[in-house]
Amino acid sequence: MTQIYTILFDLDGTLVNTAPDLMAAHNHVMRKFGYTEKKLDDIKSLAGKGAWVMMQRSFKEEIKSEKMKKEMTKEFIDFYAKNIDHHSKPLDGCFEFLKWAKTENISMAVCTNKQEKLAIDLLKKLNMYEYFDYVAGSDTFSFNKPDPRHLTDVVEIIGGDLKKTVMVGDSEVDALSAENAKLPFILVKDGYTEKNENEIKHNDLISDFVGFNEIIKKYL
Repeated sequence: MTQIYTILFDLDGTLVNTAPDLMAAHNHVMRKFGYTEKKLDDIKSLAGKGAWVMMQRSFKEEIKSEKMKKEMTKEFIDFYAKNIDHHSKPLDGCFEFLKWAKTENISMAVCTNKQEKLAIDLLKKLNMYEYFDYVAGSDTFSFNKPDPRHLTDVVEIIGGDLKKTVMVGDSEVDALSAENAKLPFILVKDGYTEKNENEIKHNDLISDFVGFNEIIKKYL
């Protein structure tokens, strides 16, 4: 059966509120290596570009030791992988929308800068994985967001049409990815970014997925 449309989603802060579990992993590493812990709002502004970037942005000084970087990143990923779904929750209306989209024969994929294995594991544990035709993480290709190929290659893989595709995300990285790929972009409010919604280019703005099908119908 031919897919009529494709929706690409970011993961953290878009489909799922993962900040509490990211904070737990981040603060575990900070405690172990003698650095200052962060609050939940801090984590939201630091997340979205991978584990090391998130940690590095929370240091007052630059960590130059490659050994230290590898140790801290490994500690973060190991802790996070074991506790990935303790407090993470899908956004309101998410399951209802995913079910509706499947009945409408809309193809869906995840394009995230989280490691692919972690992204798939999280989606499976939250019973969301079955709704997606493909999951691309930071290590799926030799490039990641905001490189437009992270989006366009996924659309090609699942047999979609770029002219019938939209991107949904919560940050300027997602917005830039969509712009570079020449795709419409729907922004999720209060995302994992330091910028406010007025600073991020978008075609539509949502708070969650309640009633999201009515917005998507404009693009079908």
